[in-house]
Amino acid sequence: MSWQAYTDNLVASGKIDKAALYSRAGDSVWAQSNNFTFADQEIKSLAAGYDDPSGLQAGGLHLQGQKYFVIRADDRSIYGKHEAEGVVTVRTKQTILVAHYPAGVQAGEATTIVEKLADYLISVNF
Repeated sequence: MSWQAYTDNLVASGKIDKAALYSRAGDSVWAQSNNFTFADQEIKSLAAGYDDPSGLQAGGLHLQGQKYFVIRADDRSIYGKHEAEGVVTVRTKQTILVAHYPAGVQAGEATTIVEKLADYLISVNF
């Protein structure tokens, strides 16, 4: 399966409206949907946040110019919320999954979908 199929499958779930797959270092985009790309500093800040979330917790998570309040940040997952929408990001062995869910979708529904894909990627050494 191509990397693009993973982001397409997230969007096809109906709970995610945009998704991207980056290298673990955040230095290259492997797949994206709906032009869901980030400025270099945004993805580098996200990638660094898995090892030290203090900057994200203090200043928020910025993606596509939007600031998200960080509601979870650890060495695997970083979740952000802005009004009724949010982002779910998960780091695997080789990738960073980033998914956006729109207003009307419960955060738990979106996180379950993204975390399950991350579990699968980890199980196949990605």
